[in-house]
Amino acid sequence: MKILLTGASGYIGGNLLKSLKEDNEIVAVSRNTSNKKNEENVTWKEADLYSQIDIEEVMEDIDIAVYLVHSMQPSSKLSQGKFKDMDAILADNFAWAAKQKGVKRIIYLSGIIPEDAHLSEHLSSRLECEEILGAYGIPVTTLRAGLIVGPKGSSFPILHNLVKRLPTLILPSWAYNRTHPVALKEVIEGLGKIVRREPKNNESIDIGGPEEKTYKQLFEETAEVMGKKLPMVDVPIIPITLSKLWVRLIAQKPKEMVYPLLESLSHSMVMHDENRVEGISDAKTTFKESVRIALDDEMDTAGLSRPEVIKKQDLEKNDVKSVQRIRIPAKWSVDDAADYYINWLSRIGGKFITTRVRDAETSITLPFFKSPILVLERSKERSYEDRILYYIKGGKFSQERQDGRARLEFRRILDSNEVLIAIHEYEPTLPWYVYTLTQAKVHLLVMKAFGLETRVLANMLDSRYAKYASSPTSS
Repeated sequence: MKILLTGASGYIGGNLLKSLKEDNEIVAVSRNTSNKKNEENVTWKEADLYSQIDIEEVMEDIDIAVYLVHSMQPSSKLSQGKFKDMDAILADNFAWAAKQKGVKRIIYLSGIIPEDAHLSEHLSSRLECEEILGAYGIPVTTLRAGLIVGPKGSSFPILHNLVKRLPTLILPSWAYNRTHPVALKEVIEGLGKIVRREPKNNESIDIGGPEEKTYKQLFEETAEVMGKKLPMVDVPIIPITLSKLWVRLIAQKPKEMVYPLLESLSHSMVMHDENRVEGISDAKTTFKESVRIALDDEMDTAGLSRPEVIKKQDLEKNDVKSVQRIRIPAKWSVDDAADYYINWLSRIGGKFITTRVRDAETSITLPFFKSPILVLERSKERSYEDRILYYIKGGKFSQERQDGRARLEFRRILDSNEVLIAIHEYEPTLPWYVYTLTQAKVHLLVMKAFGLETRVLANMLDSRYAKYASSPTSS
């Protein structure tokens, strides 16, 4: 079996790699493979999952593709947009490439989804990614876990750091919500069992330990295992917003990781009977034992390298990623949205902005300059019904590189009236500090204005169409 493993340099991905490599041929994917070495049954390949070209290349001859990806860590020096929208692009790229390359199955690790009508943005994103991955006709098995207890990763280290560093724990109301904690080793075992399944349709499988716990109980039992007395005081009026600030400060984790996870604590995340599969869902390790294993593993690996934590200041290029989600009229194609945007720029700019379209090339000009500030070239090869792609080929405001892949894309999400407008790998010519204070902010204002106009237009045209469709004369 040839398996593509994304997130292979992460903590869960690294453990899964060890579990699968004896019996399978693994293509391990990471954004940076300079410190990785191929070994028996393991080939490392470098890919930017925001690039469909990169994903297509690593998908060649793959049987099963494992998706362990999220956008909580920065991939550009400046990222503008919500992580939910970036996650949607990643999932859509992945599933689209899998379809093109004939992948037989996709496996996805997500979180347990509550039955609440209004999900946190983090859980809403996880569910949307699951739907996107399953929208291309390839059977997708999603393993949904609650809090995964392991020495690294994301959720448990935050809990552990709070218990270790605080003399007293103030408990907000979310501390009484419930979850199904599960040991990391049993998540890895569950993923291994899923690899051997052969479902014909999409399926979601919950996994959790033998005990359903409140977050307060998790704090208490973690403190007990650590041999620490931790007085707790109920202060239910503390909002999630304030919790995010002090948890980030004490846990010493980046806000891109802490904030989305804490927002999800407003829900109880417990397993659902309809998502139970015998032999996978029913993990046996208790929470206390999971904590003991995690703390022992942390001591054993104290001197080893940890999963890479990417910081914006460490990224080599001064590049920009900007993603905004807009609503368009129901009758519009993505091509209509792209054309409307180009014409709209010139219309709202008046004498200040001029756009010219000649065949596949679009130029954007300001009156102060004789030559265009940006030159866009529509890609016939990389565009299709639900995605229109322009390469940013140059202009006074864009760095020109021989191997440059700066691009602007318009992409429909699922079968909806929502379109993502995204800029990738754009490198401005302005000094970085000047760019962030000027052009970057202007771009956001422009995109918000465009999104507002298309939403108003959608409301008007969709309402008009609905009235026409319901009119007796329309039949």
